[in-house]
Amino acid sequence: MTISVAARVDKNIAFDESNALEVRARRLAMRFSDSEARDILRHAIKTEFPGRIALVSSFGAESAALLHLVAEIDPATPVIFLETGKHFAQTISYRKKLADRLGLTDVRDIAPAAEAIAESDPGGDLWKHDADACCTLRKVEPLSGALGEFDAWITGRKQFHGGGRLLLPAFEAAAAHIKVNPLIRWSKDDIADYAEANDLPAHPLVAQGYPSIGCWPCTHPVAEGDDSRAGRWRGAAKTECGIHGQ
Repeated sequence: MTISVAARVDKNIAFDESNALEVRARRLAMRFSDSEARDILRHAIKTEFPGRIALVSSFGAESAALLHLVAEIDPATPVIFLETGKHFAQTISYRKKLADRLGLTDVRDIAPAAEAIAESDPGGDLWKHDADACCTLRKVEPLSGALGEFDAWITGRKQFHGGGRLLLPAFEAAAAHIKVNPLIRWSKDDIADYAEANDLPAHPLVAQGYPSIGCWPCTHPVAEGDDSRAGRWRGAAKTECGIHGQ
C-alpha cells in the first residue's frame, strides 16, 4: 500500500506527544494549506477555537480586509489593539472609524502598565536608543497579558512581506497559543481589490506614502516601488516588533 507524503508526515508528528500544540498546528496547517482565507477564519473562529480566539490588529495600512472578514463571520470576535501611546493620531481616529463601520463589538485597547512605563521609559524616548526594548515594553508584554484568556490569535501577516514571512503556514504554534495566518497568500493587489469591492476606507496615511504603519517614531514613508516595510525602523537591522515571537 502506498502512503502519501502528508500521511507519513502526520504519522511522524503524532508520535511527538511532548508537543501537542505543535502537533495540532501542523495538522491544521496541512488540512488548510490550500484553503481560502474566509474558510480558514470560519473554521478557526466557529469550530476550532470557539470563544477562545482573538484578532490582533494594528488598524494599519492593510488591516481593513482582515477586520472585514472577521466581522462577517462573527463581529463579536475580540479584537486586540495595542495602544502603545506612540501611534499616529490618524491611526487612533481610523481605529474608531473602522470598528464602527464594521460593527465590531469587542475591540480592546491594550496599553502598557503605567508602572512599567514609569520604570522603563519615564521620558518617553526609549525608542531613540533601544527600539527592541521599547517594543517589548509597549507591545510584547501587554499582548502577552491580553492573550491569557485565549487559545489562539489571528494575525494579518502575509508571505509577500518577505523575510521570515516567506514560508508562513496558515496555522503555527507559538508559545502557549496557535497563531492563525489566513492571508498568507494574499498579494498587495488582492488586498486592494478586496478593499475596493467592499468599499473599505483606507488608513489616511497610505495616501501620504506609508504602506506599513506602526508607531510614529519608527515609521516613515517609502519611495514608490520600495518594499512595503522599508519605512519601519529605517536604518536599523530590526524588521519586526517582537510580538510574533510569542
